[in-house]
Amino acid sequence: MNHLALIAKTQSLIAAGDIVGAESALVELADAEGDGALLVVLEQLPPKDILAVMREYDDSKESVINLLVTPAQFARAVVIEKQYKDLSRTHLRGMVNSVIFRADGDPVAFLTAIGDLEGGSEALADYFAERWSRVEAFARTGHFETVEDDGDMLSEADLYANAYAKARLDEDEVADQDWMQMAFTLRYQLPDLFIEMLLVLRAKARAHDLGLGEEDELEDDGKVETGDTDRGKATPAAREGLDADEESAI
Repeated sequence: MNHLALIAKTQSLIAAGDIVGAESALVELADAEGDGALLVVLEQLPPKDILAVMREYDDSKESVINLLVTPAQFARAVVIEKQYKDLSRTHLRGMVNSVIFRADGDPVAFLTAIGDLEGGSEALADYFAERWSRVEAFARTGHFETVEDDGDMLSEADLYANAYAKARLDEDEVADQDWMQMAFTLRYQLPDLFIEMLLVLRAKARAHDLGLGEEDELEDDGKVETGDTDRGKATPAAREGLDADEESAI
């Protein structure tokens, strides 16, 4: 099968919600023609289709797509992950961890690519959403243990001073290939992005406290229920296809 035909087949499977089938088609290409051929195809696939495959990451097995995706491709996929109504961010964290901390990966390169895109800091804030108080404590003290809140948050200038301060933890202590290591990497290797992400995370926390969480969004907001994608019923790609059909019928 030539590459154009494979791309068409992969997109058709994704639009139909058959994510396993789409990934299998891409894996078959890599097995038959090598990783280079798969890289060529990934470069031609839209970010939403790459995302559809990567976000279904299964940590019980390696995914060749997650192992080969480039920082630029990955960043473009991550910033549109919010198309899915995954309030727990389970898929986002699994996908990000599997790529950022892959064996031959460069976490800084991937995080830099995410930060360079509009919506990148928001995507990273979503990643940390359920750990926001501990990330805030880390920004203040260099440790992840939360302390009694005195009601005052550090100013942006103080956050920058803290972000550039010498690490109080050894990296080995937080090498969990999860959110702690991610926060450590951001704070001490990409401090500007860390602060930008933290300010977005604070805004999200305040909105949540005011009862303005994402669960209050309008029902028909263009997003897709994560449960539907898990059962192979819908993807953003499928939604776009339906919208196009409706427009052509008008």
